[in-house]
Amino acid sequence: MFTYLSRRGIRLRTATRLRRVTAALAAVTGGLLAWAAAVPAASAATIPVPGPGGAYRPVPAALPAPVRVITAGGMPGWQITLIALAAALAAATAAVILDRARTSRRTASTTG
Repeated sequence: MFTYLSRRGIRLRTATRLRRVTAALAAVTGGLLAWAAAVPAASAATIPVPGPGGAYRPVPAALPAPVRVITAGGMPGWQITLIALAAALAAATAAVILDRARTSRRTASTTG
């Protein structure tokens, strides 16, 4: 249909494509982060701890219930991996956007 394509039209299509890819990656990353935040809460459970002798037995009403505190801390490895992946993706996206902006400025200054 058209035999002439201007450089500006190509640049606009590339920018539009970059915006769509960035938006898609942002949507996927947001969905993964929401899922990662919901999974620990959804899989939380109360696990009874056996008393002395390893038996689960009822505590008499006159005695206060013994309290056993079990502490476990730290961050699961998959969450650390997810955070590192998101940080690397954000850094790579920023680097590509900054490089393209710098290149377009050079091209505009050398042609004009």
